[in-house]
Amino acid sequence: MSQQGAPSEIRANLAASQELQNRFISENLRRVFLLIYRIVQNVDDAQDLTQEAFIKALQRQEQLKDADKAAHWLSRIASNTAIDFLRRNGRVNFCEIDTLVEPLSEPSESPEEAVLRSEHRAYLEQGLTVLTERERTALLLRDVEGLPADEVAEHMNCSKATVRSHIANARIKFKRYIERNRRSAGRKKV
Repeated sequence: MSQQGAPSEIRANLAASQELQNRFISENLRRVFLLIYRIVQNVDDAQDLTQEAFIKALQRQEQLKDADKAAHWLSRIASNTAIDFLRRNGRVNFCEIDTLVEPLSEPSESPEEAVLRSEHRAYLEQGLTVLTERERTALLLRDVEGLPADEVAEHMNCSKATVRSHIANARIKFKRYIERNRRSAGRKKV
């Protein structure tokens, strides 16, 4: 009798596994897309690379030892996928963040809050464009994703000192970008 129950148990296990995979994707899709987009600066490429990153992650899910670290593990796969793409293809074309398909505002936001959040995001995205690809990648991996410098160095295939240099340069350029915009905004008000 247990042999007759085996196919239904297998189907139930497969369905449960598929449900877990779907939930994993839906919970992480937006974050992974934005990480990749910030590295490659192109919506179409980011969409393709996001799909590629999830395929890699799902194919390697047995490597994940600690479920609490799944988001960090997935971020590493996503950033490596984006960096590999940049290495293969060199510079990519830039496009406006406004062309994103999925709305980025929270459903509970008022229209005013959504506009302010969109303006703030566009301001930060524009700031990232003043950085070189390597500076942008190092800054995003270190400051946004929270990876330690040695892991960023491993991702970028360079030394830890080079990563620190890229991050320092990126922070200086970003600070100058913010200061320039504050000064020009102050002149517009007068």
